Amino acid sequence: MKYRIGFGYDVHQLKEGEDLVLGGIHLEHSRGTVGHSDADALLHAICDALLGAANLGDIGQNFPDTSADFKNIDSKVLLRDVVGLVHKKGYKVGNIDCTVCLEKPKLTPHIDAMKEAIANAMDVNSEDVSIKATTNEKMGFVGREDGVAAYAVALIGP
Repeated sequence: MKYRIGFGYDVHQLKEGEDLVLGGIHLEHSRGTVGHSDADALLHAICDALLGAANLGDIGQNFPDTSADFKNIDSKVLLRDVVGLVHKKGYKVGNIDCTVCLEKPKLTPHIDAMKEAIANAMDVNSEDVSIKATTNEKMGFVGREDGVAAYAVALIGP
């Protein structure tokens, strides 16, 4: 068996009065993410990276937003299920590396909590989870604070 890598990307709109969930934790902010599930763009990007590495399709194929089963679901549940699918294919999670693009709130104070939540959901060491935060320098939908974008790569292996 060989090592494999996967890439994931996700975006969610930000809207007044919604909950902001990123990296498996709730953040205090006036705007939150909009989606069928809890709209955790970071966990969705990680799920897609893992699914891609294992050649298992994408999050929409495995957990369709047309299904009531996934309405308002905690994305940590989806991540646990994805890791289970990766394991069924004979792979283990090596590590993940992520970047979140968001103007506000600042994420640096929350990164350790995000890493712990993600590591717990994947049953890996928090040292195997890297999260970086950046802004979009006021450009595009992220810069206007209309949305959040997240990118992730994952390594899986024997």
